[in-house]
Amino acid sequence: MDVQERAVYITKPLIEEASLDVFSKFYACSATLSPTEMMGKSIGIADLGCSSGPNTLLVISYLLNIIYNKCREFDSASPEIVMFLNDLPGNDFNTLFKHLEGFSDELKRTKGDGFGPCFADGMPGTFYGRLVPRNTLHFVHSSYSLQWLSQVPLGIESSNNGNIYISKSSPPSITEAYLKQFKSDFQSFLNCRSEELVKGGKMVVTLLGRRNADPTSIECCYFWELLALALNDMVSEGMIEEEKLMSFNLPQHMSSNEEVKNEIHCEGSFMINQLEAFQVNWDGSHEDDSSEIDSYKAASCIRAVSESLLMSHFGIGEEIVDKLFHMYRTIVANNVPKEKAKFTNIVMCLTKVQL
Repeated sequence: MDVQERAVYITKPLIEEASLDVFSKFYACSATLSPTEMMGKSIGIADLGCSSGPNTLLVISYLLNIIYNKCREFDSASPEIVMFLNDLPGNDFNTLFKHLEGFSDELKRTKGDGFGPCFADGMPGTFYGRLVPRNTLHFVHSSYSLQWLSQVPLGIESSNNGNIYISKSSPPSITEAYLKQFKSDFQSFLNCRSEELVKGGKMVVTLLGRRNADPTSIECCYFWELLALALNDMVSEGMIEEEKLMSFNLPQHMSSNEEVKNEIHCEGSFMINQLEAFQVNWDGSHEDDSSEIDSYKAASCIRAVSESLLMSHFGIGEEIVDKLFHMYRTIVANNVPKEKAKFTNIVMCLTKVQL
């Protein structure tokens, strides 16, 4: 099980509870409708930052199961279901659509022709802007996406002392710039979803963050500090340019519970049903597993989320990236105790309360 799949597995009860509440109210309000009228109703669900790998349709399948069971419970005709699958334009939507073909076949096999119809829309674009018409969505899910910022904070290009993210040696201006960018982006995200969700619609969002109030704490910076070490080794061996390393900063922010909570309250459109932190091992293994960290899996996880950024900024090909993450695996294996090799996750369930 990889890191994101582990996080989805942990948050599954919350996803199911929140979506069950939304869909139960939908069916209760539609109980008096005729089958023909019911078929004119639709449920909109969205997965934001869906990617195109094996986890892409995992949560969508949870949601469809809940809708199907509600149809049976109320002995009701199925509404039309619209599934919005969003990621940046560079996402491999061709692979995603290939997954959808098998997914649709399995849906018909297990649910029958009377369920749905289900329409799947691929939506390339940033979720820091509007994606669908007003009052279209009933449920929104996002996992491991919202820690990514819309851009690297302005004005920090070469002032981060060779770090690639916030670190103990970063000047205070770096920390302030990252927090400012996070606040701006998260406010935009909430405002756009407020317009797209129906009143009473819900969101379950999981993002990488931190439990510690200190933004330079080891729990949110250590895996990037180790990558910076590997990059410095690559500079020493002449495989990447030092000037490019000095200007490389990640467009990411590992927020605390309080930072997230404050922005939700400031934006004002959502009620917080639940907001908590949990941890997942770097290699995706069970949290209680006391064996040594699998450095290969840990490095593969970091490579999956950073490879395209590294290749674009440093102008390097796959061969150099292979060498970089071979160094990174070695550094992880030699430096990371099991008890410190954990990602902190923040999961929140929000209900839209504003019209």
